[in-house]
Amino acid sequence: MALLEVNDLSLGYDGKAIVEHLNFKVNAGSYLCIVGENGSGKTTLMKTLLHLQKPLSGTINYGDGLKPDEIGYLPQQTEVQRDFPASVYEIVISGCQSRLGRRAFYGKEEKALAADAMRRMAIEDLKDRCYRDLSGGQQQRVLLARALCAARKIILLDEPVSGLDPKVTAELYKLIEDLNREGVTIMMVSHDISTALRNATHILHIGSSVFFGTRQEYLSSKIGRMFLEQEGGEH
Repeated sequence: MALLEVNDLSLGYDGKAIVEHLNFKVNAGSYLCIVGENGSGKTTLMKTLLHLQKPLSGTINYGDGLKPDEIGYLPQQTEVQRDFPASVYEIVISGCQSRLGRRAFYGKEEKALAADAMRRMAIEDLKDRCYRDLSGGQQQRVLLARALCAARKIILLDEPVSGLDPKVTAELYKLIEDLNREGVTIMMVSHDISTALRNATHILHIGSSVFFGTRQEYLSSKIGRMFLEQEGGEH
């Protein structure tokens, strides 16, 4: 079942298109990696899917009862966000805000979700630590736990391993892979083409050319072969 379907979507700013005529769908349980040249509109696409930005044209349809505020999102961090003075628990449970409705306080369900998300990300011992005192890898685990609290069926990740060392990068990719195996649908922007091709079920390439298909179809395509040669990815 398609959780999300994009038809003839054009993205950009002030009426000027960055990328045009995007068509793709994300089925439940898929692992979609979004790749392409710098400035090709990958982050803009993420924001548009979350209704944080309007498309220039085209449609986005959500299936299986999914709503934009039920999508977990792990954005690229700014320096200000890395220095945020809140506890790990406060940040994680804030992912439950869309579940509150008219309630002003978190209930047993939200607290249980936060506890489970921290357990899955192995950060239970960090619960009372200040977020800004954590390492980069720990912070990403906290933000992924927060995204899990928000997610009903799907998580969007924008360069989740940017700036992390190889060991922490491998650990975070393993956590994301495990979530997908548990049934969480993944959409991830990545510059790491080798990892994208190893883990993804589907590839969306945007830029001067656009491609959407399975991992194997991408490897066999002209655009895929050219991009792999440019980026030094593995065949």
